[in-house]
Amino acid sequence: MSTEDAIWTSLPVPAILLDPQDRIAGINPAAEGFMMSSSRALMGQPVWDKLAVNAPLEEAFERARANDAPLFVNDVDVGTGERAPMQCNLQVAPLTGRPGHMIMLISPRELAGRMVQNSNVKSAAKSAIGMAEMLAHEIKNPLAGITGAAQLLSMTLGPEDLELTDLIVSESRRIVSLLERVEQFGNISAPDMRPVNVHDVLDRARRSAMLGFAAHMALVEDYDPSLPLALGDSDQLLQVVLNLLKNAAEAARGRPGTIRLHTYYEQSLRVRRGEGQGKALPLQIEIIDDGPGLPPEIADQVFDPFVSGRENGTGLGLALAAKIISDHDGWISVNSVPGRTVFRISLQRAADATKEA
Repeated sequence: MSTEDAIWTSLPVPAILLDPQDRIAGINPAAEGFMMSSSRALMGQPVWDKLAVNAPLEEAFERARANDAPLFVNDVDVGTGERAPMQCNLQVAPLTGRPGHMIMLISPRELAGRMVQNSNVKSAAKSAIGMAEMLAHEIKNPLAGITGAAQLLSMTLGPEDLELTDLIVSESRRIVSLLERVEQFGNISAPDMRPVNVHDVLDRARRSAMLGFAAHMALVEDYDPSLPLALGDSDQLLQVVLNLLKNAAEAARGRPGTIRLHTYYEQSLRVRRGEGQGKALPLQIEIIDDGPGLPPEIADQVFDPFVSGRENGTGLGLALAAKIISDHDGWISVNSVPGRTVFRISLQRAADATKEA
């Protein structure tokens, strides 16, 4: 392999070579993963048939080509038809020595923003855990006394006053239940990392959902059968998937809908946290629903503790999911528009962890 070929293959961002007619003349492995298609299938195809960008770029491309000048486009949504659009920066430059040819680099911004958010998950979790301990000590015991007193008082009251004591008892129990859920948020032990077949985890979650909270939904399997084993804790991953399925089912508000469980391999995704070495996260799990989407005002904070788009929601389910995936050294993100919400989990491959060990 020549030095040029090695550089092209090793580029960590999607790169596409375009001929003078804006047809795909070359594509690196990272771009194959981004576009979820092989170079053989994409070669010779008009790039704008394969990439959907929410900005008129054809004229800008022609000006850059005619002037032999680079082009930079920031903060545009780029989709492929196979995945939900994500915000990206595009860099385009003429290819030296090949008139009319352009090279385009696609830099997803979703990863950077999500990694900043992930880096705060553990500190936010610690704050929630500390608050839980304080609340449990300061509130649960007095609530037990209030509940007991209300129950004793109800024994001496007439029927017209029982409604008030029943309200005291029910609301006290609701607060205790909330505190117990907050405590549960901090009681997740470190994951027992082992080789895991993610399809087994998804099947367990799907069967449980179909028999319960998602009985009104159609759950569709869209699996990559060649997906290798992941590194993770199967029980904790099951908890995360069940939470995402439950959110998708509840978003339908009782109406029929579809939830798609999608897996695929994306070899270009690599994440580095802090000063540690970068970890490859090629195994992708997506939970896709056709519900109304996340409320725009909370879309960027859904993984933070106590942020919820549901009435009476605690806002702990997605925070717990983010904490678990963070403990797996993985990545979780969401992209939501009305009619399509995609929660994506990215995990390590078990074989890669064995090599590192």
